[in-house]
Amino acid sequence: MKTKLLNPLTLAYLGDAVLDQHVRTYIVLKLQSKPHRLHQVAKRYVSAKSQAQTLDYLMEEDYLTEEEQDIMRRGRNAKSHTKAKNTDIQTYRKSSGLEAVLGYLYLEKEEVRLSSLLDHIIDIVNERK
Repeated sequence: MKTKLLNPLTLAYLGDAVLDQHVRTYIVLKLQSKPHRLHQVAKRYVSAKSQAQTLDYLMEEDYLTEEEQDIMRRGRNAKSHTKAKNTDIQTYRKSSGLEAVLGYLYLEKEEVRLSSLLDHIIDIVNERK
C-alpha cells in the first residue's frame, strides 16, 4: 500500500488512536488510578490544544524529518468536513498534522521512530506541567 497516497485525515484518524493508546498505557502504568482521574490526566496529552503546542515545539527544535514534515503539512492543510470541538480551526488543523505523522509512521511500520516520537511527545507535555 502507498501510505503517502492515503487521505491525510485518514492518517490523522489512525494517529489519534495510536497516540491515545500510548498515552493511556503510560498513565495507567504511572498513576494506577481510577478511570475518571486517568481520563483527566490523558486530556493533557491528547487534546487538540496540547497536540498543537507539541507540534509547535517539535517544529522549533526541528525534530521531524523532511518526509514527516510533508505528511504533517498535508494533514494540517487538509479540508475537514467535521467541526473542531472545543477549539479553534487552526489548533485543530495543527493537531491533525501531528496525528497524520503518527498514523503514517504506524502504517509504515517505522516502530523505532514512532516509539521515539511518542515518548518525546510525553516528555514535552510533562515539561509543560
